[in-house]
Amino acid sequence: MLTTPDNDEQLTRILKRVRRIELITRGMVKETLGGQYHSRFKGQGIEFDDFREYQAGDDVRFLDWNVTARMDEPFVRKYIEERELTVMLVVDVSGSGDYGSQEDSKRERAAEVAAVFAFSAVQNQDKVGLILVSDRVEHYLPARKGSAHALRILRDILTIRPVSRKTNLAPALDTALERVAHRALVVLVSDFLTPDTVWEGNLRAVAAKHDVVAAQVTDPREWELPKAGRICLEDPESGEQFIVNTSHPAVRQQYARAISERQDALTRMLRKNGVERIDVRLDEDYAPAMKAYFRSRRRRKR
Repeated sequence: MLTTPDNDEQLTRILKRVRRIELITRGMVKETLGGQYHSRFKGQGIEFDDFREYQAGDDVRFLDWNVTARMDEPFVRKYIEERELTVMLVVDVSGSGDYGSQEDSKRERAAEVAAVFAFSAVQNQDKVGLILVSDRVEHYLPARKGSAHALRILRDILTIRPVSRKTNLAPALDTALERVAHRALVVLVSDFLTPDTVWEGNLRAVAAKHDVVAAQVTDPREWELPKAGRICLEDPESGEQFIVNTSHPAVRQQYARAISERQDALTRMLRKNGVERIDVRLDEDYAPAMKAYFRSRRRRKR
């Protein structure tokens, strides 16, 4: 559910955040990523669309003599450019995204990553759309061109108040499959704190039709437990609380092993389905990871 800020102070804070992210990502796109995005995703020519009557100034090479003879008037073939790309951003706005031990929350960093793709698309004259997801589609914004549309995407990510705090990417992937007719770039931005078995089949269907990349946003505190004695941990999506003795080495080792196994499983699942991955940590500059992705020439053969 998209909402308007409750007061002037909140509105000012959100607008400052939008402006900051816009400046960061626009600069990154303009200086380093724009050309790499273009070289990676530029289209491959033109495709036949329809016939129409010849008009003064039309290229005579496009005259179709069979149709011209049949209609007794000159007709030309009309083509459309294939190079135009649709970028569909699928951003996880479930409860776990509100967490952040650094300056930004995971939601704010997810907004930055989405903005990089959005402004890259704008610079390349491509369309960009948005799907915000918890365990349901919270918001859908059809793909359009232009800077104003990219800014709306950024604002929507930051201001939405999800109906649900849980996570299931399947509904958003189904929406992308249904709503995007032509070949597109689908960007999943999430912490992926959800069993991949729930949505792997949906991802497989999308990846069979579109180019898919997964940007995983994580916080360093999620990788290991601090040695801080007995602490209360709360699941941000279910609200369930746990008392954990973090001073016990076995507890920290068990947690680290569980995190490692979850990451390995995610890596295997994405690789199996031909999905590239960008690692985005709140305590690290994500620009090198984005540059590496845009430089990459590996494209899954279809």
